[in-house]
Amino acid sequence: MSANVQKLCESAREKLKPAIEKLETFLNEHSLAQLSANQDEETVLFYQGFLSDLRHLLVFSEVSYEKLGTVLRRANFDVDFAEKALYHLYHQSVNSFFYPRNECYSEDGRYAYTGQDAIRFRVKPVRSARDIIMEITKTYEELRDDLNYYESDYLTQLRMQSQRNHA
Repeated sequence: MSANVQKLCESAREKLKPAIEKLETFLNEHSLAQLSANQDEETVLFYQGFLSDLRHLLVFSEVSYEKLGTVLRRANFDVDFAEKALYHLYHQSVNSFFYPRNECYSEDGRYAYTGQDAIRFRVKPVRSARDIIMEITKTYEELRDDLNYYESDYLTQLRMQSQRNHA
């Protein structure tokens, strides 16, 4: 069990690194003024929300990346701490990507297995905004698949453990 959790931490951390770098580069190179120049109010609001969601995603991803690094650097691998870090990665970073607060884009499950892009934007974005989402989608899809267990099974396990401890 511990070897699997450790491999999952290593794999998740490796996958996060390039996504973090891409997000950081995009946010450093694009401002609201650039993205929404000469646009109507709806489009300006779209980009405000879009940039806000990307900043949240970057922070959540960086925090998870650091936590996973801490987990992996410890002399004795702590499975409980590692599972908590993976749980938070799933519920903060992965969910932040697929369910952005401002809903500037969403995943359309009907396209997920057709080879077409499953991400649909609320407003047609400029190429660079579309590209950043498309470039990191695969990473967050892989993390979602890898960490699927942490969506609900992990909490069930903790509840059962807690009930046994109180019995």
